[in-house]
Amino acid sequence: MSGSVKDVKSKAELDGLLRSDAMLILHFWASWCEASKHMDQVFSHLSTDFPHAHFLRVEAEEQPEISEAYSVAAVPYFVFIKDGKTVDTLEGADPSSLANKVAKASGAINTGEPAAPASLGTAAGAIVLETVRELARDNGSVTESKVQPGLSSALQKQIQQLIDSSPIMLFMKGSPEEPRCGFSRKVVDILKEENVKFGSFDILSDNEIREGLKKFSNWPTFPQIYCKGELLGGCDIVIAMHESGELKEVFRDHGIGSIASDEVKAAELNRTTGDTSGGLSAALASRLKMLVNSSPVMLFMKGKPDEPKCGFSHKVVAILREENVDFESFDILLDDEVRQGLKDYSNWSSYPQLYIKGELIGGSDIALQMQRSGELKKVLTNKGIIKKETIEDRLKKLTTSSPVMLFMKGTPDAPRCGFSSKVVNALKEEGVGFGSFDILSDEEVRQGLKAYSNWPTFPQLYYKGELIGGCDIVLELRNNGELKSSLSE
Repeated sequence: MSGSVKDVKSKAELDGLLRSDAMLILHFWASWCEASKHMDQVFSHLSTDFPHAHFLRVEAEEQPEISEAYSVAAVPYFVFIKDGKTVDTLEGADPSSLANKVAKASGAINTGEPAAPASLGTAAGAIVLETVRELARDNGSVTESKVQPGLSSALQKQIQQLIDSSPIMLFMKGSPEEPRCGFSRKVVDILKEENVKFGSFDILSDNEIREGLKKFSNWPTFPQIYCKGELLGGCDIVIAMHESGELKEVFRDHGIGSIASDEVKAAELNRTTGDTSGGLSAALASRLKMLVNSSPVMLFMKGKPDEPKCGFSHKVVAILREENVDFESFDILLDDEVRQGLKDYSNWSSYPQLYIKGELIGGSDIALQMQRSGELKKVLTNKGIIKKETIEDRLKKLTTSSPVMLFMKGTPDAPRCGFSSKVVNALKEEGVGFGSFDILSDEEVRQGLKAYSNWPTFPQLYYKGELIGGCDIVLELRNNGELKSSLSE
C-alpha cells in the first residue's frame, strides 16, 4: 500500500495500537467491494496529509472479531478512535465527508469549517474521486449492499434455497461437530443450549456462496444465523439475545420449540381428537373475532408501527407502508390473553400476524414473499383495499423507478438483442448507473410502453420519466460526448 496505512492482522495487534495517545482511524474494507478499493486510495492519500494520526486498514471478513467489536454491518466503514474510545464513524463511499472527519479528528480544522483542498483527497486524482462519488450518487446510498453489483439470479436463488432449507439455518466456518473458528463454535454452543434443531452450511467449502452471502445479507462476517428466512445477525447479537432471553422468545414466536418439547407435542397430538382451538372461551373467541375484523387490514405485532419491538414486525409495517395501505395494529405485548389466544384462534403460532378483511394472510415471511411476487397487491385489490392499478399508472411508476431507466430485451448481464447490448455498453462506458426492465418478461408492459411513449421499438431509455430514445439516439449522444450530461441535468 502507498501512504502510511498499516494493515491490522489481529485483535491483539489492534489492542496494542489502542494504547497509543494518537488518533486512530480504521478503514474496514473487503476485497470484493469496488467502493472499498476506491475509498482506500483516498484513505491512503489522507494518511500523507495527516501524518500525526494512525491510519489502519482492517479486512472485515478476515478479522471477524474486530468487525464484531465495532458493529461493522457494511463496507466501506470508518471508525475514529481516541484514547481507546470511538469518537466518530462513517459508513459508505463519501470522500468529502471522510476528509472532513479526518481533519476534524486530527485537530486540523474547527467544527463547521470545510477541509482544505489537500485534505479532500485531491492527491488521489480526479478519476478516483469521481468514481467514488458516482458509486455513491448513482446508487442512491453509500452502503455496500447498494454499490456492489447485484448477484446473479441463479446464485441468489441458490442462497435463498439454502436459507430456507431449515427453520434455523447457520452459515458457519466448519461444521457443528468441528467448528473452525471460535465465533462459529460459540453460536453452535448457544443453539445446543437452546435445545433447538438447526441446519448448517460450511462457508469454507464454497467460496461462491461465502462471497455471495455477504452481498445477499449485507453482512460482511461469519457466522450468520437465520430464523425462518430472516437474518438474526452474527455471534455478538446471538450471544446478547441468548443472555437476555430474547432468542428463546423469537424461536417460540416462530413456532420453533425445543427438541424435547417437540416430542411432547407430537405425543400429545396422537392423543387428541383433532380439536386445535386450545379450548378458547366463548368470550375470548368473540373478542378475537372482533379484533381481527376491527379494520380491513389488521396487524397484530410487537410494539407499535412507529416503534416496532421486533425486526419481523418492523418488516411487515414497512411492507404495508410501501404498498400505501392504511392499517390498524394491536400490540400483543400489552395483552397476554390476546397474545396466547390468537395463536389458537388462527392456528398460527408466531407474530406478527396480518389479517385482511378478517382472513389471516400470515407472518413476515409470507407477507414478504407475497409482496415480491405481486400477490399481496392482487389480494389488496381484490378485497377492495386499494384501487386496481391501470397500465398507465404502472408504466409511470416503472419509468420513474430509477433516475436512468432502460427498457430492454434481457438483462444488463445477459442482453438478448444487439441493440440492447449496445445501449448497456454505452451507459457502462460513461459510468452511468441505471435501472432496467426486461420487456420480454411482461407482454403487458412491452405492448403498453409502445403506446405510452409513442415509440414502437426497443430498447427505450428514460431519464427522470422522460423518454431519451432508442439505440441510435443513445449512441449518437455518446459519440457527441453528450450522453452523460443528458442523464445528469
